[in-house]
Formats: sequence, C-alpha cells, structure tokens
Amino acid sequence: MKYRVLSLAVLAVGACSVQQEAAPSGDLFERLSAHCGEAYEGRVVSEDPRDADWASQRLVMHVRECSENEIRIPLHVGEDRSRTWVITRMGEGQLRLKHDHRHEDGSEDVLTQYGGDTVETPTAQRAEFPADDFSRELFEREGIPASMENVWSITLTGDTFTYALDRPERHFAAEFDLTDPVSAPPPPWGAVE
Repeated sequence: MKYRVLSLAVLAVGACSVQQEAAPSGDLFERLSAHCGEAYEGRVVSEDPRDADWASQRLVMHVRECSENEIRIPLHVGEDRSRTWVITRMGEGQLRLKHDHRHEDGSEDVLTQYGGDTVETPTAQRAEFPADDFSRELFEREGIPASMENVWSITLTGDTFTYALDRPERHFAAEFDLTDPVSAPPPPWGAVE
C-alpha cells in the first residue's frame, strides 16, 4: 500500500510537470514581446473571394517596436507598407488593438486608428477586440456600416501568430509562421528609419 501511494504521488507530480510544460508561460503581451525585432512571413488562410488580392501578395509582419506597454507590428502586404498593428497594455490585464494606417508620405489615412479594447481578459493564447465607439463612428461616417460589428482577434499558439477579423458574413484570417524568421522589411510608411 505504501508503494502504491508513493507511485500515485509520483504520477501526479509527473502529470503536473507535463501540464506546466504544455501551457505557455506569461501573458499574451509578454509572449508577443518575446518576438521583438523579428519578422515573419505569413499567408491568408481564410477563403473569402474578397481576400484574393491579399492572398496573392507576400505578407510579412515585423514585431518592430516594443516597450513596457506598447508593441508596434507593421504588416507589409507586397510593397504596401501602410499598416501597423498597435497593441497596448491597459490596466487590469486588458489590451487594446489599433490599426495605424499611413500614406506613403507618412500622413494618416482617413481610415486609421480604428480597433478596440478587450472585453474579456485575454488568455496567454488569445485576445478579442470588438470595435470601440471611435471605430463605429468612423465606419459610419465613412459609409462602411457593416464594419461597425468588427471583432478583431490575435491568437498566439506554439508556432503560429494569427490575426483575424470577424463580423456577420465576413471572416478574414492570416497566419504567420513563428518558426522561421525572415529578414526585416523596410520601415512602415511614416516611421523613422
């Protein structure tokens, strides 16, 4: 009996060790910050015909700038360097995602700074960002009311970073392979070299 209890205790400790190894350590922001300076190639994985142009282009995300509370990730679509995802750590473990869109001369696009804050606490793997009031007003003003229901998400699993956009009757997703860094692309439009 004594050996049986000891065996069960060893098995329980072993199971806990395996479980701890399998679970990612740190929160999503910290895990993403660990990739600072790296660039990764990706591809469109959604099947909406409206995404054909992006699917035909080379996608590169560059975890370019990281501070204690902000990560800036330019997204290059072919030669287009207009997009940067800005992830900000907010209070109470919440995150904010904004889309900084620029013209080639560095000036802001009309559709810029849209995004939202997490409503539910992000996990170490995923965060969802429903469109905030600023974004809904912007989309309504610019005549794209369907976007008022946008929910963006970032998912970071073992070897993959996924950026997605969902709303009724619309799904877009792009995956980036984190196992194979590529050369850093040029700075996004509007950034200092």
